[in-house]
Amino acid sequence: MSPPTRLALLTLLSASATLFFIYKSRHRYRGLLRRLLREPSTQNSPSSSRRGKLFFLSQTNTSKTLARRLHTLLTLNDLPFDFVDPKDYEPEDLCKESLVVIVASTWENGGPPQNGSFLVNWLTESADDFRVGALVLKDCKYAVFGVGSSSYVETYNAVAKGVSENLRKLGAIELVELGEGDREEGNLDEVFHGWSDRVVGVLKGSIGENLGHFENGEAGSKIEGEFEFSDSEEEEETEDDPESGVVDLEDIAGKGPSRKSIMGTTANGKVNGEVVNGEKEMVTPVIRASLQKQGYKIIGSHSGVKLCRWTKSQLRGRGGCYKHSFYGIESHRCMEATPSLACANKCVFCWRHHTNPVGKSWRWKMDDPLVIVDTAIDLHTKMIRQMKGVPGVKAERLSEGLSPRHCALSLVGEPIMYPEINALIDELHRRRISTFLVTNAQFPERIKTLKPITQLYVSVDAATKDSLKAIDRPLFGDFWERFVESLKALREKQQRTVYRLTLVKGWNTEDIDAYSSLFDLGNPDFIEIKGVTYCGSSATSKLTMENVPWHSDVKNFSEALAQKSNGAYEVACEHEHSCCVLLGKVSKFKVEGEWFTWIDYDKFHDLVASGKPFTSEDYMSPTPRWAVYGAEEGGFDPDQSRFKKERRHHKSAAKKLV
Repeated sequence: MSPPTRLALLTLLSASATLFFIYKSRHRYRGLLRRLLREPSTQNSPSSSRRGKLFFLSQTNTSKTLARRLHTLLTLNDLPFDFVDPKDYEPEDLCKESLVVIVASTWENGGPPQNGSFLVNWLTESADDFRVGALVLKDCKYAVFGVGSSSYVETYNAVAKGVSENLRKLGAIELVELGEGDREEGNLDEVFHGWSDRVVGVLKGSIGENLGHFENGEAGSKIEGEFEFSDSEEEEETEDDPESGVVDLEDIAGKGPSRKSIMGTTANGKVNGEVVNGEKEMVTPVIRASLQKQGYKIIGSHSGVKLCRWTKSQLRGRGGCYKHSFYGIESHRCMEATPSLACANKCVFCWRHHTNPVGKSWRWKMDDPLVIVDTAIDLHTKMIRQMKGVPGVKAERLSEGLSPRHCALSLVGEPIMYPEINALIDELHRRRISTFLVTNAQFPERIKTLKPITQLYVSVDAATKDSLKAIDRPLFGDFWERFVESLKALREKQQRTVYRLTLVKGWNTEDIDAYSSLFDLGNPDFIEIKGVTYCGSSATSKLTMENVPWHSDVKNFSEALAQKSNGAYEVACEHEHSCCVLLGKVSKFKVEGEWFTWIDYDKFHDLVASGKPFTSEDYMSPTPRWAVYGAEEGGFDPDQSRFKKERRHHKSAAKKLV
């Protein structure tokens, strides 16, 4: 075969293969290929580009709210834009657009919100597909603003960055540099406002008197001129550690007090910042306002205290919480507090709806532990005094409540993150206040260095890597390794340790075998199994009452889990009102057939004061029969009186049950 003939044959085969490849992919790219191959003239049709498009990619309405403000601003400036939800938009029509503005949030795992997933995926696939070409959007100008959290370092504003890059790959021209709003700085409104002004300024300056023609379609699909920007207009501030901040919910937009007057902002959302002694405040004005609205008393810059409903209940002689039934605390003398409002997870069942900050390490101003303890006790006792005169409050209980004996370091956040947690524990013990500390199992080294406390809890919200990621939504990439190491760290503790399981129907109630496999890692003294408490749906949690197990469900799960332990654990106690069951380690806490789950608190404090080593068995106390699993009382103290509110509109009285 001669060279010319061979060349002709190779050319024919190559063309045939290309056509076959396009034919096989016709379903995915049918519309786009039709526009490119059959209808090239429609891209420049005057009727196709009469108005710009303003898209919002939003999960919790923050990006939508911001985009709506920008739309109003554009309208006031005679800049015609359609307000578009991308889930109702055909991405292939981008070929016909002249102006596109996108406000995009980054959602779980760095992915797009649900309403923007199809558009984002289309852009990604098209940008990487050689058949689409690098000039398909050459007549389109665009601007993108991202809403994200720098606490999620690897995926910070990943969606906005990806959208901007892919638009550029497809030939679109950037009108204004990518704007990045960092939710952790608490100044999202101000940053977006500055970026919006630049967008309007560029459009007004570039289109000028042609705005009316653009609206009527007479300017075609092209905007004359290129747009250049000076890098000196707003220089980007960078931080050595982007994990150092705090973050609030996506839906903080427009809800917090303005900080524009006290800090400078930059194009990407960084701040010159609210700095105290060279370190940032953990609690921003937005977070402070939100927590105070929920009844928190904020201590200094990173701590808080709140009056528990069970404290109020036992002040009125109406029963204590499950810790009263399981461990003998006096609920009316219990102070619920935390030295760190920040957390490293954003759990789907968070009872505070994520109004607390998140972070992976301590990078904030730090308050003195003595000040935290003194202030917490002062604020707590003030709240107790306010209960005076409340119907049903008993004078004796009120007097006792003014001298707290217990501190539940489980209010919200991750108390073990506080660098001076050991000093804070010393201050509590010096006042003979017991310590119940809950950690989310993401800081194993802090567990190892923790001083003896009355009882140490580790939240075991799931038993497999995938389910833990789905339920806890941790910030750490190595969250599973940290979780496992945290459980192992419990084995070295000589004081009381607890696995705390929160059951969520449809999420983790089927993992009995996987849960039982975790027993040997930490060898805990107790395993608390509690049904999730429904606190209402929120922007970040879509749990409903369908996800809340019945007490019978929790009991069945607990019995099955105890059976899996092959006799190492048995069901010891229950608190029906809290939908909670306790498994106890038989070899330690069941003596001659009787359970000893309660705590001798005076003995504990004497042991701490002695400075000598001691174990959990040294301060255990017998469990009363009414608290033992299967008792007729269901964990309700018979010395208390049960009350049930009437659920009738014409009555508000309480009815005492007999």
